[in-house]
Amino acid sequence: MGYFRATRHPWPTLVLLVPLLLAYEGGVLWFGGPNPDLIRNGADAWLRMALQAYGLEQVVIAPVFVALIFAVWSWWRRQDRPDAVLGVCCGMGLECFGFAILLWGLSHGLAPMLQQLGVTLAQPPTIDPVMARLVTFIGAGIYEEILFRFLLFSGLTILLRLALTPRFQALLIAAVISAFVFAAAHHVGPYGEPMNSYVFLFRFMAGMYFAAVYHFRGFAVAAGAHACYDVLVGLAP
Repeated sequence: MGYFRATRHPWPTLVLLVPLLLAYEGGVLWFGGPNPDLIRNGADAWLRMALQAYGLEQVVIAPVFVALIFAVWSWWRRQDRPDAVLGVCCGMGLECFGFAILLWGLSHGLAPMLQQLGVTLAQPPTIDPVMARLVTFIGAGIYEEILFRFLLFSGLTILLRLALTPRFQALLIAAVISAFVFAAAHHVGPYGEPMNSYVFLFRFMAGMYFAAVYHFRGFAVAAGAHACYDVLVGLAP
């Protein structure tokens, strides 16, 4: 099995995902102290509230639910499991970093480009690079990709294809809708931020970017790139 095919298999995805889940969940409990929910990522908090509404113990069930999806999928496809999975994961890790660097570069060019087009932008908020925020960024890579790409983007694509929408149009419509919801979701509810034109437009662009990475390179690379990008931003002076 070639590298690009192997990276789309759920087994390397699971191997790459588990350390991220452990780092995030352990970091939330360690740095959150008696109030771990205060530093949870928004998408993670929404998933936990949904689980809690059904009477499930969300502290344990949420990460187990995510890992179980890929564990069952890996078992289902155990017959074509790729060899040299650690080498495949190392390559995927390099891809995650590369896609994160590319998005970081695009983020620095977005404001001047929009200003030349006459779009008035509010200033983006300053980043506070503390460990608790870095833990939250790792959670964003996992849970936002689960919610907005794995479920929403993929689900919309399947529904549109069932409605006999041509493949390219289905992918484009699903990407636009999921990117818009991804951007808007950061500004609603108890975890929402004040509306900021720059942040909203950039997150919409980032949503389109991660939808493309997810479609062409798979969930693990999209989630890893998302987490790497957020950490890079959090560490930037």
